[in-house]
Amino acid sequence: MAGIESPHLLAGTGAPRGVTVLGSTGSIGCSTVDLLERNRGAFRVEALTGNRNVELLAKQAIDLGAKLAVVADEGLYGQLKDLLAGTSVEAAAGDQAVIDAAARPGGDIVVASIVGTAGLRPTLAAVRRGALVALANKETLVSAGAVMTREVEQGRATLIPVDSEHSAIFQVFEFDRADAVSKVTLTASGGPFREKSLDEMAAMTPAQAVAHPNWSMGAKISVDSATMMNKGLELIEAFHLFPVDEPDIEILVHPQSVIHSMVSYVDGSVLAQLGSPDMRTPIAYALAWPKRMPAPSQPLSLADIGTLTFEAPDTVRFPALRLARESLIAGGGAPTVLNAANEVCVAAFLEGRIGFLDIARTVERVLEDGPVGALGSLDDVFAIDADARVRAELLIARS
Repeated sequence: MAGIESPHLLAGTGAPRGVTVLGSTGSIGCSTVDLLERNRGAFRVEALTGNRNVELLAKQAIDLGAKLAVVADEGLYGQLKDLLAGTSVEAAAGDQAVIDAAARPGGDIVVASIVGTAGLRPTLAAVRRGALVALANKETLVSAGAVMTREVEQGRATLIPVDSEHSAIFQVFEFDRADAVSKVTLTASGGPFREKSLDEMAAMTPAQAVAHPNWSMGAKISVDSATMMNKGLELIEAFHLFPVDEPDIEILVHPQSVIHSMVSYVDGSVLAQLGSPDMRTPIAYALAWPKRMPAPSQPLSLADIGTLTFEAPDTVRFPALRLARESLIAGGGAPTVLNAANEVCVAAFLEGRIGFLDIARTVERVLEDGPVGALGSLDDVFAIDADARVRAELLIARS
């Protein structure tokens, strides 16, 4: 059993909460910025970081009155500094500057939304100083779950999940009575290919794969939804976030994306969190926790929806679900390999170098290629990750 048990409360003084957004120019980051702009009196922005979209980063920092703006690409430092000239916003650049931004004590809440393994060290910096981390970076728990949960406990940090499914579980999970939980259920939309055959999926293009029926997301996570790898990664995350055993984490396809997840209790009760498919709802919950704040999400009308449907996932058409569960059971660096190989394969698919079904096939071949060791530190994570990426690229080149 794993899990971050009863989280401690962030002490509140009534003053505006300091917020740092790691990855403010991405999809989750932009939704977070939207909420901060709508609730200016409740927050003060300590720092914003972005990868290369320096124009948007500067605009966000000026609009929100951030103390610091950091662009990860050092070559864009001069441009950022010019864009911020005449303002009170400090400019910085480089990977270490992003880590330093996460470590700044003024960010009571750190929204960790940098995509990929680039988000690991900044998230760890926030965890080590005991921040409340609104976690939207999957790699934190998929690639480095054992390392990060240990650091959370040592640093007295609090993780509030931002993924809609994990946020839903968090909202109805009774941490003080975890022994009364019989299972948790992650719901999945099924993605754009839910009703497609294997033959049909073999011909699907990147444009078709990123056209999610319910959610507006970036290209990589949209492809993960199409393969259902996203749900496999969320399975691994749930294992580290909540004190439940692997067999007690269920995945259920729910095309309407209204019930985001459920928690079943030993007395037969099932508690669910419902809402319109809008990422600003779980982000708002994390920003305001343990309270709540207004969000501009569309009000949910069950009468208008009319029908909610459910079905078991098909692991033959969507083998990524099986691969993720097998990786979690194998433990050690297996989930790290899974995530790294998947990132390489999704990028290759988006570039037109492999077909849609080749994503899961190649990931499985990388996983079968040999055993991996335990994770003692982030250095182990990065070494296993780098090796898996090389092996995935070699397989793609030979295909």
